[in-house]
Amino acid sequence: MLVLCVLFALLGAASNATGTVLQRKAALAVPAKDALRPRLMMDLVKQPVWVLGICGVVGAALFQALALVTGPLALAQPVFILELPFALLIALPVLHRTLPKSGWISVGCMVAGLVLALASAAPDGGTEQAPMYRWIPAVVLCVAGIAVAVASARHRPSGAARAALLGFGAAVANALTAALLKSAANTFSDDGFGAFLAAWQTYGFALCGVTAVFLLENALQAGSIAASQPALTLGDATVSLLLGVLVYSEHIRTGWWIVPELAGIALITFGTFHLSRAVPLTGELGG
Repeated sequence: MLVLCVLFALLGAASNATGTVLQRKAALAVPAKDALRPRLMMDLVKQPVWVLGICGVVGAALFQALALVTGPLALAQPVFILELPFALLIALPVLHRTLPKSGWISVGCMVAGLVLALASAAPDGGTEQAPMYRWIPAVVLCVAGIAVAVASARHRPSGAARAALLGFGAAVANALTAALLKSAANTFSDDGFGAFLAAWQTYGFALCGVTAVFLLENALQAGSIAASQPALTLGDATVSLLLGVLVYSEHIRTGWWIVPELAGIALITFGTFHLSRAVPLTGELGG
C-alpha cells in the first residue's frame, strides 16, 4: 500500500507541475491591476491554456486522493516536493532551453534528500479520521497563516517577495486541502457517496482547494515560477507533515533518526533553492 501511495503521489506531482506551467503561461496575459480580485479568475477562464492547466490540477487532485487513501498524509504530501523539478523540466521545452549541469545536480539533491528524509522518518500509523478537538486548532492556525501571508503580500509590489508570500499562502491552503481530502476520501471509501456528501470535510477541502488555486494564480502573476515554487513546495511539505502528526496522529521516527532526517531536509532545501535559480525563468513561457 505504501508503494502505491508513493506512486500516486508522484503522478500527482507531475500532473500538478504540468498544471502550474500552463497556469503561469495564462497568468502572464492577465493585467496586473486584476491581482487579488475576482476578475482575475474571470480573465483566466477565457484562456484555453488555463483550462488545460486546471485539468492538470484536477488530475493531480485525483491522484492525491488515491495517495491519501493508500498511505499517511506525512508520506504522500512530501513527495509533492518533486513538483518543482517536474515544473522546470516541463517548462524547458517551452522555453527552448536546456538545464545546466548545476540544475541536474540540484534535481539529484532533491530526489536524494527526499528519499533519505522519508526513509529515515518512515511515516506510518495514524487514524483514518480525526476528532474535532484536533481539527479546530489546525484549521484556525492554517487560516491565520494564509491571512498573514496574503496581508503581507498586499503591501508589496509585484516581484519575488510578493510571489513567495502568495506561494506560501497557497502552500498552507494546499496542505489543509490535503488533510481534509484524506478524511473525505476515507469517508467515501468506507461509507459511500452519501456519507461523503454529508461530511463537512468534503466542503472544507473544496473551499480550501479553490482558495489554494486563487492564491497560486496570484503568485504566478506576481513573479516567476522560480520565485513562488520554493515557498509552495517546501511550505506544503512542512505543513502537511505537521498536520499528519498533529491531526491524524501519524508517527515518524525520532531519536538518532533525526540526524539523517535533517540531512535529507538540508539536501531538499539546497536543491530547491538552487534549482529554482538554475534557469532564468523571470519572463518565461512567452511573457
